[in-house]
Amino acid sequence: MSVLFRSRQQGAQQVKISGMRRFLMFWVHHIQQCIGSLGELARYPFASLMTMAVLGLSLTLPATLYVIVKNTDDVGANWQQASEITLFLRQQLTQQEVQTFSKRTELAEEVEAVRLIDKEQGLAEFRQRSGFGEALDTLSSNPLPNVLIVIPREGFRTPAAAEALVRKFSEQREVEQARLDLGWLQRFQAIVNLVRDGFLALALLLCVAVILIVGNTIRLNISSKRDEIMVMKLVGATDAYIQRPFLYTGVWYGLVGGIITWLATGALLWWLSGAVRDIADLYDSEFRLTGLNLTEMAVVWGIAIGLGLVGSYIAVRKHVSAIEPR
Repeated sequence: MSVLFRSRQQGAQQVKISGMRRFLMFWVHHIQQCIGSLGELARYPFASLMTMAVLGLSLTLPATLYVIVKNTDDVGANWQQASEITLFLRQQLTQQEVQTFSKRTELAEEVEAVRLIDKEQGLAEFRQRSGFGEALDTLSSNPLPNVLIVIPREGFRTPAAAEALVRKFSEQREVEQARLDLGWLQRFQAIVNLVRDGFLALALLLCVAVILIVGNTIRLNISSKRDEIMVMKLVGATDAYIQRPFLYTGVWYGLVGGIITWLATGALLWWLSGAVRDIADLYDSEFRLTGLNLTEMAVVWGIAIGLGLVGSYIAVRKHVSAIEPR
């Protein structure tokens, strides 16, 4: 019994060792084929770099457009949070009523601050800037109203909340007209949405183009090794084993192509940053163009590798299995 038990234990250990050996050899073969595919690319460096550059530069345009849309969204968000409501007060109000309404508005829970522009002050500024001083002297009374500039609190600065606040102020008897000019902001947002949709469509088209380019390159590579593949099948190699180096070639295309995308996108943004800075300075703004962060760079790299792998997978699944020994 002890001899039988010992033999069974030894058999179980051998099976376990054999399983571990097969598991290790599986990964060893993967590593060998991965390095071997890189060596194949190094044999034809110019052709390989051309394919990688096409992949990388094809992704540069959508990556750059994404950065522009992201920065535009940031600018739009800042403008949306800068709502100012202009209240034109009725002409027949006395100075005391104007001051009382101004103080009451300032104490409202939705309001952060108010600024009163007295009609006499407004007329003086208009006289100074317009150049119609002599014509204004002929007026018997001041035609300008008192104006109250209302700055909403943080939670009431979105377009929807600010519009609700405008409707509330419009119902006050002291207010002749309340104005919040959001038309330009809505037009700006419509343009941003159009650019975003165009970016998505262009990105999809370029991704399809990358897949086709990589697939065609892998197909040509397979055709050049047709005889070698037939010999490997004659000695018992499976389709999966033969396909693996070509799949790793697609991964290498995407890996290096992603790096080229980073560099090209960074160069384009550096080129554009000077013009953006000049425009921002004209508007006394501190806005600066921001590029891809680490997460976005990782996503771009992953997309590049994925496209290279998909293109090579489509090619090898179709063409490797079609090659059979005669």
